Amino acid sequence: MRAVPTNFVRRESDLRNLGTMWIKVCGIRDEETASEVVACAQDAIGLNFYEASPRCVSVDVAAQIVAGLPKTVEAVGLFVNHKVEVVATTCEQTGIGTVQLHGDESPEMLAALHERSPKLEIIRGLRVGEDGLAEVDAYLAACEWLGVPLRACLIDARVAGVYGGSGARAPWELLCDWNADEHRPPLILAGGLDADNVAEAIQQVRPWGVDVASGVESESGVKDKTLVERFVQSARIAFAAIR
Repeated sequence: MRAVPTNFVRRESDLRNLGTMWIKVCGIRDEETASEVVACAQDAIGLNFYEASPRCVSVDVAAQIVAGLPKTVEAVGLFVNHKVEVVATTCEQTGIGTVQLHGDESPEMLAALHERSPKLEIIRGLRVGEDGLAEVDAYLAACEWLGVPLRACLIDARVAGVYGGSGARAPWELLCDWNADEHRPPLILAGGLDADNVAEAIQQVRPWGVDVASGVESESGVKDKTLVERFVQSARIAFAAIR
């Protein structure tokens, strides 16, 4: 097991403080959709600021969405290869308190963001293929050495030329032992999840949280309230069964 500073080792108390489950619906683009999704009683929504994504939202609209959220639902800002100052300023302008970095950001970039905005919580999104978790573990080790307090690590499928939202399934079989390494932050499972497979995914992988975007859409970028409701219900039942 790699040696790291003990103050960055994940403890069971950390997981208890995070809660027993976490469900996020990502890629909300307007206030009406936000209201419909929030009514399904999930824990977080994702606001995507990656301009190349069909789910991209403007800063002004994001601020309006965040202002209308109940206290029980948090907003997570998704960024892909944005500069530190852009991430920090966007969060300040919108009221977002948690960021999901989903591009090629280095551990040093995360450290710089933490220094710039120490109150921001950071979720690191990483993509995994059938080649395993060695690169992920090396990345997380570097973050630990730099003192980056990751709230969680989101694992998505690795698809060439795509940073996320591809609908491809992450390799669940490689993630089943995630929690065996105490130096890994809590796991958020993403990649190819939908209402029909999220329960199986939770039962097999036992993540702390799940994240969905394309799996609850009627067409690219358009959320379907019925699919969201089914997804959230299936996820909650599955989480309850393993806790």
